[in-house]
Amino acid sequence: MEFGGDVRFFEIAETELFRAAGLSYGKVFDELDIWLPRVHLECDFRRVAQLDDLLEVSVYVGSIGKTSLRLNFEVRRKGSDGTVEEGLIATAHFVLVSVRRDTLDPIPVPDELRRAFAPYISA
Repeated sequence: MEFGGDVRFFEIAETELFRAAGLSYGKVFDELDIWLPRVHLECDFRRVAQLDDLLEVSVYVGSIGKTSLRLNFEVRRKGSDGTVEEGLIATAHFVLVSVRRDTLDPIPVPDELRRAFAPYISA
């Protein structure tokens, strides 16, 4: 079985990025009173991964715009000794838009998110 079409790997990495930045989804959604729907997802599969392969999914913030942020992902195979192999299995990116929870109208990305994600921004 090959790795392909299953965005759960990316969703888990996204959740871990938020956690590492000190932003639980409850805090983001309840305290900031926003949603961050994914409005775009793009993925390029470069190599085949097999069912039992151990994969490492890296995520970083590619950019933060006025109302959106882009998360970039890289998937690599890990060896049984824990070393990461050269070459990418896949790359992907999500675009999330900051919206009001009641109207779903786009709003500026809150400063709290900008500050929390600052250490995770990479071009």
